[in-house]
Amino acid sequence: MTNGSPSSDSRGGDGRPPVPAGVSETTLAGIEAHLRQRELRREELYQRARRLRRLAQTTMGRLHAERNVPPAIADVRKELGELADWLRREGRGDEGLAHDALQEGIEAVLLAEILSGTPLAGPSELGVDPEPYLLGLGDVVGEVRRLVLDRLAHDDLAGAEAYLALMDSLTHDLLRFDTTRAIVQLKPKQDTARSLLERTRGEVVMARFHLRSHASAPGTSREDR
Repeated sequence: MTNGSPSSDSRGGDGRPPVPAGVSETTLAGIEAHLRQRELRREELYQRARRLRRLAQTTMGRLHAERNVPPAIADVRKELGELADWLRREGRGDEGLAHDALQEGIEAVLLAEILSGTPLAGPSELGVDPEPYLLGLGDVVGEVRRLVLDRLAHDDLAGAEAYLALMDSLTHDLLRFDTTRAIVQLKPKQDTARSLLERTRGEVVMARFHLRSHASAPGTSREDR
């Protein structure tokens, strides 16, 4: 008669249920293969990210030194798009390894566009997600500050003021977004951009004051002005 209890032929000799044999070898081998593949993907991601980061850093150095856009910026843009696409296809769970590289690649491309006077590309044009784009945009504010200081060092007040206006615009754009840090760590970038803007504005104001004081000083010749 069936009463819902295990049948006697499913029990051991002492009447107790048999102890399971454990996880099958097939299952364990599958897990090992999965982990090996993930290690390989992480190594490939690391190499891709390092290549983009180095290329972006070198290119930004040339942008500041030469004030023109080197052909390498096309390589930065290509590597940036390819890394972002690879992350979507292969890098789920390991995106953190590429955050810095994506930000620097975006920063380099935006800086090149600023120096060439072209409209700044958006995330979709660069093939990246909005989150790293905003972080790269935050970083480029500091690069524009360097352009302001360079113009001041060359006594180009008009040029410094033009770049200051761009800093103001970029910071305003950045402060537009209010989102949780769980989505994107934007608040530190916003705070830094705001601080850099205020400091740079003060330096431009002081440069303007000194220029006017020098121009109006007694005995200053037309040639000195």
